Amino acid sequence: MDSLTHSASLVVRSSPEALYDLVSDVTRTGEWSPVCTGCRWDEGTPGQVGSWFTGRNEVPGRVWETRSRVVAADRGREFAFVVGGDRVRWGFTFTPVDGGTLLTESWEFLPAGLAFFAERYGADAQRQVEDRTRAAHEGIPATLAAVARTAEAAG
Repeated sequence: MDSLTHSASLVVRSSPEALYDLVSDVTRTGEWSPVCTGCRWDEGTPGQVGSWFTGRNEVPGRVWETRSRVVAADRGREFAFVVGGDRVRWGFTFTPVDGGTLLTESWEFLPAGLAFFAERYGADAQRQVEDRTRAAHEGIPATLAAVARTAEAAG
């Protein structure tokens, strides 16, 4: 797991705008994320660039919260946020295709995130980064599939 970026895509029988509306409502993230169990808006206009939200995450043996800042909010095209404001970027893009939308989720560990992990975890930082990288590689396909089920059930 040398790469600190990852993305995957799935065609969903839904419009780019409907999918955007789903994933940009971070209060619903717990419905499809295998790690994030829920989010709440904290600061700014919900869903707009510059707004902040807190996410609650759970894995076996560990529960934690993160604050994230919305960095892209272009309805039907892109929604993205950065954990901690500068550590890890998560995003969704929406591309119209025959039969629906190509939904892409992406993840990128940013330089400030690596520095944060080095300071926080010291000698264990590399293992911690590898754990987060593995979680992203496993979680993105699961998240995409769950978003697709939700969107397609809504019609």
